[in-house]
Amino acid sequence: MAGRTARLVLLAGAAALASGSQGDREPVYRDCVHRCEERNCSGGALRHFRSRQPIYMSLAGWTCQDDCKYECMWVTVGLYLKEGHKVPQFHGKWPFSRFLFFQEPASAMASFLNGLASLVMLCRYHTSVPASSPMYPTCVAFAWVSLNAWFWSTVFHTKDTDLTEKMDYFCASTVILHSIYLCCVRTVGLQHPAVASAFRALLLLLLTAHVSYLSLVRFDYGYNLAANVAIGLVNVVWWLAWCLWNQRRLPHVRKCMVVVLLLQGLSLLELLDFPPFFWVLDAHAIWHISTIPVHVLFFSFLEDDSLYLLKESEAKFKLD
Repeated sequence: MAGRTARLVLLAGAAALASGSQGDREPVYRDCVHRCEERNCSGGALRHFRSRQPIYMSLAGWTCQDDCKYECMWVTVGLYLKEGHKVPQFHGKWPFSRFLFFQEPASAMASFLNGLASLVMLCRYHTSVPASSPMYPTCVAFAWVSLNAWFWSTVFHTKDTDLTEKMDYFCASTVILHSIYLCCVRTVGLQHPAVASAFRALLLLLLTAHVSYLSLVRFDYGYNLAANVAIGLVNVVWWLAWCLWNQRRLPHVRKCMVVVLLLQGLSLLELLDFPPFFWVLDAHAIWHISTIPVHVLFFSFLEDDSLYLLKESEAKFKLD
């Protein structure tokens, strides 16, 4: 939900630095990468590298050039620490100790666990909520959108490439927009389906224009940041206003209120930007881990609310 907005803000800030951070601007780093690539990434040396590279590394897309950057990153970090300087960032990221083919193992695992939690809750929702519930189609669609987003988040933290970065951004935007649509259906669309349909078309148009501009024109991090902050604020204010309006009449909406407030509070973890503990666990990974129970709580709210609406619609049907 709203917490992904804060993540987008931090990712956008980091990505804006990707063209040059302190570490990768260092002459020692650049010279190291240049010499490593000349020595290992062409001709017979490249064939030798490929022959000894583990199959899982090649399947994950790790190249000789990637290995050179990784090794030279640690050479540079070692020199910084030896001279008593702070740990630098490289290409907008802190140095992480690679585990198997995972570039950021803690964040990748946390993203996977978020996706797993969403899948488990989707199965629970599907089992406990009949398809005749008014909110069933929209909630299930939201769950699948969330699963897709967590999949790409896992892939992005496994191997950061231009494609995985963009898919992570686009899927995060899609989740926020679908959360807004979910809120629209819950607050307006059940009484006025035509309004919900028109609003869905508008959101799809906005998403298409957003993705098309970033993909076909240029990937403008500043614009992407502003756009996602704007839709994130709409998402937060709309859900929170509805929760406050209905908390006495519908006690289960307090779960939704807690989710919105927790995600906003937990997003402050992202501001505690620091070199990763043991070169694995950074603030972003901690944020990912902390959101796992929050997503479970939100799906629990959707389950309770869907069952409430089903009971209400059945009662009206009997009266009619």
